[in-house]
Order: sequence, then structure tokens, then C-alpha cells
Amino acid sequence: MSHFHAVVWIDHSEAHVMHITPDDVEKSVVHPAHPHRKLHAHSGSVGGGRAPEAPDYYHAVVEALAGAQEILVVGPAQAKLQLIKHIQHHDVALMAKVVGVETVDHPTDGQLVAYARTYFVAKDRML
Repeated sequence: MSHFHAVVWIDHSEAHVMHITPDDVEKSVVHPAHPHRKLHAHSGSVGGGRAPEAPDYYHAVVEALAGAQEILVVGPAQAKLQLIKHIQHHDVALMAKVVGVETVDHPTDGQLVAYARTYFVAKDRML
């Protein structure tokens, strides 16, 4: 993909990856291989309550981000932080392209694109 900016909204059941320009959007949706398996922590369970991480899911999200030079990672809970951790361990060069991590609930795709465009314009003004 030839877009400079990308935003990924991620939770434990899907990731919306959007490569954006001021007038164009290329969208892909990534799902974990086992969507019904819970990937997050459960309090009060044996073994710390954490289900095994889903590295294939995070690898697929990273692949969907290919070509972006600046990446904004957003989402409602811990999946965005687990994606960042995955990138730090498996793709250090991509980590340098992550310009922000924000908590965002469950926007529509249009709201997500508008949020990302506003974010990148504000970020560029600060430089």
C-alpha cells in the first residue's frame, strides 16, 4: 500500500486497519484464527487468568500495516497494548513508525478515519 498514514483499531476479536490520505482510504479487517477463544485476562481463574497470546493474529495485523510510515494504534482495552508489545518483540523497525497509542471505544469506520485524519494533522502541526 502506498499510503503514508495508517490507523489500526484493535480489540481481541478483530482489527480494522486503514491506510489513509486526505481523500482516500484502503481498509482491511483482520480476525484471529480462533475468534471464539478469549484472549484477555479473567480474574479469579487458575494460572493468572490469562489465555495464551495469539501471535498469529498480531502478525496478521502487522502485515496489514505494511507500507505505512506513520501508524496510530487505537482500541478500547488491552489488545492495543498487546499489539505494541508484539511489535516491540517481533518488528522493531515497525515500532519506530508507531506515532501514537490512544484509547478509543467502538467507532464506526468513518469515525475512525476522521479521528485518524485529525490526529495526524495535529501531530504534523506540532513538528
